[in-house]
Amino acid sequence: MAALLSRLSVLDCRKLCHRVVDGLCGRDPPARGYYSATWSLEEWQEVLTSLTALFRLAVEKNSSDEEVQVGLSDLGSDHAEAVLSVLRARQEEIRCGLLQRTNLISSAALQDLDWQLKLALSSDKISSLHTPLLSLCLDVRENGILRSVTLEMDREELNTLISSLEAANKVVLQLK
Repeated sequence: MAALLSRLSVLDCRKLCHRVVDGLCGRDPPARGYYSATWSLEEWQEVLTSLTALFRLAVEKNSSDEEVQVGLSDLGSDHAEAVLSVLRARQEEIRCGLLQRTNLISSAALQDLDWQLKLALSSDKISSLHTPLLSLCLDVRENGILRSVTLEMDREELNTLISSLEAANKVVLQLK
């Protein structure tokens, strides 16, 4: 990426970085047509992907200026400073854009939950079952409408649910 960005003036590099951030925040990303004389299609994709990843990771990991500069060590000091200045100026905006993109995955929110532990002693097929079952009632608000979702799980299904929720929690913690 360094050799490719160095083809731009420092001012154009700064403008490109602002447009990349715009794209991350849900607005219009940079248009390839403006840079078609500078880079081939493959080079353009590399620059766009690299800058997007740089901004996203720097914000997700709350990287210091020094950590970002290490990632930009191959880039000339003026160009690196241009990229870093855009990151500094728009870091909170990038964070909000990434969170908004994550929130768009689902508009549903858990309002309340209730659970009961039951012991199934038998069924119509098996006379002696003795299986613990968890009945979980979730009140979910989606688009202003509250609806109730009821699940009944055996031990294996409950363990799968817990594992999924722990994995989701790790993702949320990484975004903070």
